[in-house]
Amino acid sequence: MKKISLLIGVIFLVSNCNTAKKVNSQDITSTKNTKKEINNVMNNWHEAVANYDFDAYFNAMTDDAIFIGTDASENWTKKEFIDFAKPYFDKKKTWDFKPLERHVFLSKDGKTAWFDELLDTWMRVCRGSGVLIKQNNTWKIKHYVLSITAPNDSIKSIVKIKKVSDSIFIKKNFR
Repeated sequence: MKKISLLIGVIFLVSNCNTAKKVNSQDITSTKNTKKEINNVMNNWHEAVANYDFDAYFNAMTDDAIFIGTDASENWTKKEFIDFAKPYFDKKKTWDFKPLERHVFLSKDGKTAWFDELLDTWMRVCRGSGVLIKQNNTWKIKHYVLSITAPNDSIKSIVKIKKVSDSIFIKKNFR
């Protein structure tokens, strides 16, 4: 009787392990597909601005999206960013950012994603980061931050360059 109980226990354990592997395999596939979708959204977004495609660029963003640029004053709502960017699109003098690498992370419910990316730009290497949400089965950019990267060995020189403009900005906006 003990041998039969042990055999049933082993069969139960093995069958549960196989089920867990199948679920994990499906989760991994689903996660890979979702990350691929998000990478496509971000790649298309960067390509849209490089190709002066105003509608595709701004339609990739939620209505309440925020874009934070490299200047301390650039913390824009979507409407403010549209107002800033429209003349560049009209003159066909937009920017062209090429992704070098990107890391995508997903919430457990699969409705929110966040990422960081390194970009090759006219400013040299920049870092982008942001949040996407799933709206009506479409991934949309809700928040994007663009930053200029700076080598640690050059920080003191960069701080000297920024000192005057940062002091004016702080005095004007926060004092």
